[in-house]
Amino acid sequence: MATILVIDDDRATLHLIRQTFRDDDMTVLTAGSASEGLEVVAEQHPDLVLLDVMLPDITGLEAFENISRIDARLPVVFITAGGTSDTAIEAVKLGAHDYLLKPLDMERVRTVVQQALEMRRLMHVPVLLPGAPEEKDQDDRMVGRSPRILEVYKAIGRVAPQDVTVLIRGESGTGKELIARAIYQHSQRSRAPFLAVNCAAIPDALLESELFGHEKGSFTGADRQRIGKFEQCSGGTIFLDEVGDMSPLVQGKLLRLLQEQQFERVGGNQTIKTDVRIIAATHRDLEEMSNKGTFRSDLYYRLNGFTITIPPLRDRGDDIVLLLERFFNLYSRQLNKDVQGIAPDALKLLVDYPWPGNVREMQSAVRRALLQTTGPVLVAEALPEEIRQGTRPDSSNGDEHRDGSLERLVEQRLGAETNDLYAEALAAMEVYVLTQVLRLTRGNQSQASRILGITRGSLRNKIHTHAIHIENVIHVENEPDDEPVEAVSASE
Repeated sequence: MATILVIDDDRATLHLIRQTFRDDDMTVLTAGSASEGLEVVAEQHPDLVLLDVMLPDITGLEAFENISRIDARLPVVFITAGGTSDTAIEAVKLGAHDYLLKPLDMERVRTVVQQALEMRRLMHVPVLLPGAPEEKDQDDRMVGRSPRILEVYKAIGRVAPQDVTVLIRGESGTGKELIARAIYQHSQRSRAPFLAVNCAAIPDALLESELFGHEKGSFTGADRQRIGKFEQCSGGTIFLDEVGDMSPLVQGKLLRLLQEQQFERVGGNQTIKTDVRIIAATHRDLEEMSNKGTFRSDLYYRLNGFTITIPPLRDRGDDIVLLLERFFNLYSRQLNKDVQGIAPDALKLLVDYPWPGNVREMQSAVRRALLQTTGPVLVAEALPEEIRQGTRPDSSNGDEHRDGSLERLVEQRLGAETNDLYAEALAAMEVYVLTQVLRLTRGNQSQASRILGITRGSLRNKIHTHAIHIENVIHVENEPDDEPVEAVSASE
């Protein structure tokens, strides 16, 4: 359960935030002054602080500096009544996570809180290597004893203490983020922030601003100055996932940052110095992309200071059984399922399956199978259809989870000479992802929103927008009475 501390002398704000998170799985602590808040930070060790800029005893910036002395990795989100608060902007430059404007938009508050708590998790939840004592419900453990995965463990130990750029390579779903976090946690920067950015998940037009920041008025919609991740994370480590998806413009700015540790914000001419360690990851063939001119060869050489290649799951031999046992035990506890084991025929299907989606696909498959299991043993009939059949439709080496409908849509709309294919394809993909997750959770919107990484309100809006129908209520054992579990279908 996460703990949020709100430091604000406005009782209405404290009450509003308490009410907003009343039904969530988190504790909200409050303080009316900086001195009271600092005592709570020292004694209660919250996971996130929402901090007002104007406090009765000291300024918000002074309070932030004191909080950083207690816990330099504790995410702090400023609350400011002024849209151009210099204090809040200065705090973000010094490492605060973000700032919120009054009157508070509670949907925005939820989004920022979720992002900050995820950042806290990335920094504080340890990635356990083999041999470390296991904690209950600890999902972030590296499992495996095959020769190729042992080489990965050795590589982490060699490069983590060295302040060099690391390139992690491997198919999607192999666990590149876990490797990046393990490197960070065993590095000399482990007491400084760690930020993860998925370059493939952010549109090209926004990625440059996300990484380098922008000045007010630099482009349409830039109504305030934004501090980028490289400035915000100075002294720490940034994980750039799917770095091969960067546009040429962002590649050029990243190259300069690697060479000189300096950059300019979008629309600005002030040179900003920073000190970050970059860990990059990709499933793409950067050498081939460099030969084709779609990825800068000079940037590739800079990123390739030290390379760790993660083997696909199909090449890890007996590790498949170890991972299956690991996920079976973990998700049995999490789902409160009293399942004693896996039937031999089901185990054979699981071991023989090629796992194109790698470890991520295995996690999802085991969880789905346990949700379908009603008896004391996980039987073959509970496994997903693709595993029972032994094959899965090709999905670009497993890095995209799609059905054939997206390809058919693209072909049909191209034939119709559409002028809005990108938006149509994104909408189709969103419908597919939402319906798959809702089916996995049997309509439980709380679980679905956690898996998707969005708020329940945002999920409801998407369900309404895409006319996804919750058809009939299904009663599932161990579900609370006030959280109906439902079957899901999408309108054609």
